Amino acid sequence: MGFEADVRARLEVDAKEIIARYPRSRSALLPLLHLMQAEEGFVSPAGIELCAELLDLATAEVAAVATFYTMYKRRPNGEYSVGVCTNTLCAVLGGDQIFATLKEHLGIGHDETTEDGKVTLEHLECNAACDYAPVMMVNWEFFDDQTPQSATQLVDDLRAGREVHPTRGPRLCTFKQVSRVLAGFPDGLANEGPAAGPATLLGLVIARQQEQTDSDDPAPPGARRTSSADAGSGTGYGRDGGPSESDAPATTAQADPANETPVRDSEKGTDA
Repeated sequence: MGFEADVRARLEVDAKEIIARYPRSRSALLPLLHLMQAEEGFVSPAGIELCAELLDLATAEVAAVATFYTMYKRRPNGEYSVGVCTNTLCAVLGGDQIFATLKEHLGIGHDETTEDGKVTLEHLECNAACDYAPVMMVNWEFFDDQTPQSATQLVDDLRAGREVHPTRGPRLCTFKQVSRVLAGFPDGLANEGPAAGPATLLGLVIARQQEQTDSDDPAPPGARRTSSADAGSGTGYGRDGGPSESDAPATTAQADPANETPVRDSEKGTDA
């Protein structure tokens, strides 16, 4: 069964705006699937059919994409998609324990939803936030340095309708709301909340401290600081900015005749 006439008309207006952004209409498929998900909370057969019709694709082509990516749900999803990273680092630091605790606490397993329709629980692969492990995500917003206790409190707050704030990024939106943002319709919250945490910024802090140290302790007159350029083709990761310990000696290329660059006749000089 397809969408009601008024719903379809509204979706078509948004879909045409999305499709117009791409030189080839089929390139709009991913955001269109998010648009369908924003309407129903999952990608239904009706959503697949509408995408296929608008992009002049076979329904099988659309279904193949919708079933490939885990971010597209094929049955009604919870208002909040709660993902626990169980990839290696998060797992050994407590991710597996957190997932097991939530599974028992909520009475659901992977990709299952609580009876009240509030929470869908899922395993997540690496979220590129290993310096905050173990990490959880709710509707793709970060919740860092979690414990079984904090995770349990988080899902209880979500189910009770209490206000919840991610560790980084903007305020928490519903699954349908964030799906519309992913479809390409900003909600104006992109710059809300901290964009990076202390662990992410630590390298920058150290670099600035080093710059200050260098400026407070200038090199003696006539001296210059060494750099990777002084050591040939170094990586810049070694002592004083030179090659790393695993790099070949800088003189290798010069000492090995096979690696010498031939000099063309036109470049050879003549004795005075």
